[in-house]
Amino acid sequence: MSKIEKTAPDTDASSATPAVPADDKSDLASAARKSAGKAAWTGAAVGIGSAAIVAALLYTRKRS
Repeated sequence: MSKIEKTAPDTDASSATPAVPADDKSDLASAARKSAGKAAWTGAAVGIGSAAIVAALLYTRKRS
């Protein structure tokens, strides 16, 4: 006797996942925009901090 394995999920209408409503899509889009904005601010802060460290190191090298 052979054993049959199921490789794909059932696609019955009762077990299928419902589509995302339009208002949920707009919420996802606004959340993506907010998180992208936060990432940009974080990247800018890291860049400014790095530049400040480099400037401080160059300044201390000149003074000594």
